[in-house]
Amino acid sequence: MRVLAAMSGGVDSAVAAALAVEAGHDVVGVHMALSRNRDQFRSGSRGCCSIEDAGDARRAADVLGIPYYVWDLSERFEDTVVADFLSEYEAGRTPNPCVRCNEHIKFEALLDKATALGFDAVATGHYAQITTREVTAPDGGGRTVRELHRSPNDAKDQSYVLAVAGPDRLARAMFPLGAFASKDEVRAEAARRGLSVSAKPDSYDICFVADGDTRGFLQSRLGSRPGEVVDVDGEVVGAHDGAYAFTVGQRRGLALGRPATDGKARYVVDVQPATNTVVVGPAELLSVDRIAGEKALWFDGVLEHEPDGWFDAEVQVRAHGAPVPARVRASGAGAPEAGAGAGAAGADGSGADASGADAVGPAMEIELTGTPLRGVAPGQSVVVYRGTRVLGQATVARAWRAPAVS
Repeated sequence: MRVLAAMSGGVDSAVAAALAVEAGHDVVGVHMALSRNRDQFRSGSRGCCSIEDAGDARRAADVLGIPYYVWDLSERFEDTVVADFLSEYEAGRTPNPCVRCNEHIKFEALLDKATALGFDAVATGHYAQITTREVTAPDGGGRTVRELHRSPNDAKDQSYVLAVAGPDRLARAMFPLGAFASKDEVRAEAARRGLSVSAKPDSYDICFVADGDTRGFLQSRLGSRPGEVVDVDGEVVGAHDGAYAFTVGQRRGLALGRPATDGKARYVVDVQPATNTVVVGPAELLSVDRIAGEKALWFDGVLEHEPDGWFDAEVQVRAHGAPVPARVRASGAGAPEAGAGAGAAGADGSGADASGADAVGPAMEIELTGTPLRGVAPGQSVVVYRGTRVLGQATVARAWRAPAVS
């Protein structure tokens, strides 16, 4: 196959490209230039896609003996990932830029351009596995289904941020690091092949906020917008320079003028952009057992085998968070006809559509059946698993605690 290897300049993507070459594919390396600031440099482990990274990727391609190019996707990155990051925070939501980057850049802009140029697949250094199996459809016919699974390397598993790729784009993706159980194994492979990035530190935090100061980045783009911090009773307890800089579940940086009457810590429990208000309250208000998702997508072969609508699974709301047991169903456009089982009425007991999302779009309803989750914020990605397999993904529209049944 003709394979385009996305080479970030790190050890993971370099080894992924090497393994694609070793497998006999016709490989071309490409580095995505995502920053508009051509003078941007890494700061230790912070930042990525910098000048140094492009140089490291080129040297790795030279060692592997493959063609290498740099594609300028900085305008697309700014208009999608960065713009989404800013607009979501401005709307009182909490985005995950890595999810959006995989959606709009790696598995949209990069993949579509690779397909247009005649490549069969894009190989990346993500830690996840793709497997195939034969399934029997309800009509008795059979077909091959591609499944996305967790990596055996729990510490590096990236299936959570890859779920947004969906089944169509997954069909043209390769994750050569899928079987590696540790990062040390990957570094050893790089050293064995003479790749100079074998000891290069991992990048972390948000790539376009290289200094790690998210609040400062938001203020530089959105400006100062002074407002009030209030408690759940509406009493003013502090001030802020912009409600956009706060997220549900946050405790640090509140700078409250007075302590709670019970002396306990307070957390952000709501962000109200319309009034530029941040609401704080006790930790127990962060506990939720219902989640409504919007912009839902499902992987091939999932919903057709759940004819009653609701099914048991696990859900995860953070990249390295622990999955928790839940009952899940699809709703909105494209959802299968649901049965009349529990949850057919609104999960908040209202009898209304529990999705809380656009009724004409694909949505997802989740009822946690074990320990409630804490601090789930609108804008986060929620991924549905069964064991290691990814079943679907959605963006959190709202989360709440169902009223106790007397």
